[in-house]
Amino acid sequence: MKDDDVIKWRFLAKNTVIAEINVKADRFTVYDDVLDGRFRDRLKLDKQTGSLTITNTTIKHAGEYELQIKYIMVYFSLTVIVSVMEGDSVTLNPDLTEINYNDLIQWRFRNENTLIAVINKRADSIAVYDDVLDGRFRDRLKLDKQTGSLTITNTRMKHAGRYQLR
Repeated sequence: MKDDDVIKWRFLAKNTVIAEINVKADRFTVYDDVLDGRFRDRLKLDKQTGSLTITNTTIKHAGEYELQIKYIMVYFSLTVIVSVMEGDSVTLNPDLTEINYNDLIQWRFRNENTLIAVINKRADSIAVYDDVLDGRFRDRLKLDKQTGSLTITNTRMKHAGRYQLR
């Protein structure tokens, strides 16, 4: 780092600064209590290199990050892999505090780019498409209309893959 460097780390999903360094002011700060404390006691900022480490990551930490040094911006993507035993249930949380009137929430099984669940708040409708993909999700999907969470029950290997929330 140079004597006049100002470095900012931002979590882009919520456009929130989570760490910053001002070398000239000798200030090294992590903002681990932002965003409902999801980063609390998890951020480590290296004063020599400006590197940021997130420890004990969870699905809430997945997303895009931005590193800004003066006028240069570098983007990083963090993917969190959830490990589940066959037969267990897994809940995918969108991390919403509430669903707004105009929200349209779509869950996709990315391996096949297939829509598997939708909440349309404006139309006051909720739909689970568990018969798609040869019925592999039949009677296994539960969609929470309050939080937008998707639960897959009695998981099997055929449910492994990437899921996307829009």
